[in-house]
Amino acid sequence: MDLGLKDRAYVVTGGTRGLGYAVARELVADSARVVVTGRDGRRAAEAAAELGPHAAGVGVDNADPHAPHQLIALARELYRGLDGILVSVGGPSAGGVAATTDAQWAASFESVFLSAVRPARAAAAELTAGGAIGLVLSGTALPNGLRPGLAGLAKSLADELGPRGIRVVGVLPGRIATDRMRDLAGLAPAPDARRATNEAAIPLRRYGTAEEFGRAGAFLLSPAASYVSGVMVSVDGGARRGV
Repeated sequence: MDLGLKDRAYVVTGGTRGLGYAVARELVADSARVVVTGRDGRRAAEAAAELGPHAAGVGVDNADPHAPHQLIALARELYRGLDGILVSVGGPSAGGVAATTDAQWAASFESVFLSAVRPARAAAAELTAGGAIGLVLSGTALPNGLRPGLAGLAKSLADELGPRGIRVVGVLPGRIATDRMRDLAGLAPAPDARRATNEAAIPLRRYGTAEEFGRAGAFLLSPAASYVSGVMVSVDGGARRGV
């Protein structure tokens, strides 16, 4: 299936590793051009080199209010346009709701919520018909408290931007076997037993792979998904039971 990505340009925040990198890799594999970002400039350059000649890496902090405009300007400079953005922000440290302090909630709002709102808002001002905005909505404890707000943001943006031909989608990962997932699993007293329990609760009886998530994300950003907007798409092996 041709996703229609040839020579289209995307910004992928948090694209140097994990889920963001997986989507960037699939975009490039289908002949798109990408700017990937991460806090570590060296890792951003390495990620771009791994992705190939149609990728550029930039070290920026999503919490920097000026970063989104800089990234969009770079995409336009390198690729003469911007066709979409995937906003994937790193999750905060693991921890339950009851043990989370006010300071941690405030920091999470800045690092998770505003760090997603700003690039989405900046892209909304720059994209033209056929453009797409994707938000990766994490499901760990702290972001879980903020995720409904981001889902509402995606829906509101979809309503606002739809008349201009711009789509907005949320992508909800389930248990995907990334390095971060393995790190979090390592905090459990019995990681193997915990994984077995988690997998038993997933209808497909396994964790997803980064490649599976990447393909779903690339599709949703592509012209092949031109009539998909304003929805939250779960990539979780059927684990989410809500209709």
